[in-house]
Amino acid sequence: MKLPEEGMLLRVFVGESDLYNGKALYEQIVIKARELNLAGATAVRGIMGFGATSRMHTAKLLRLSEDMPVVIEIVDTEDKLNTLMPFLDEVVTEGLITLEKIQVIKYRHG
Repeated sequence: MKLPEEGMLLRVFVGESDLYNGKALYEQIVIKARELNLAGATAVRGIMGFGATSRMHTAKLLRLSEDMPVVIEIVDTEDKLNTLMPFLDEVVTEGLITLEKIQVIKYRHG
């Protein structure tokens, strides 16, 4: 797959304990992105953060949270990312979704 130099970065911010159909929401989003043949997706677990409720989530020993922030980053063209939007609208009931223009420097596999 070849990506144009101008691409889009979709970020989805959810909680680690968020579920969809009994499975981790972040996992289901990455699986759906693969099913839609998007260029790639990565889920990253945050060590600290807060969202709309301002409730702090942290991995510090004395304040261990079981609902750490997770960010799913997906890069592709805007048209391809738009195929994922109906699914995200359905499954992300709490969180944040952002979309921004990016410049793709290199996209290869071995």
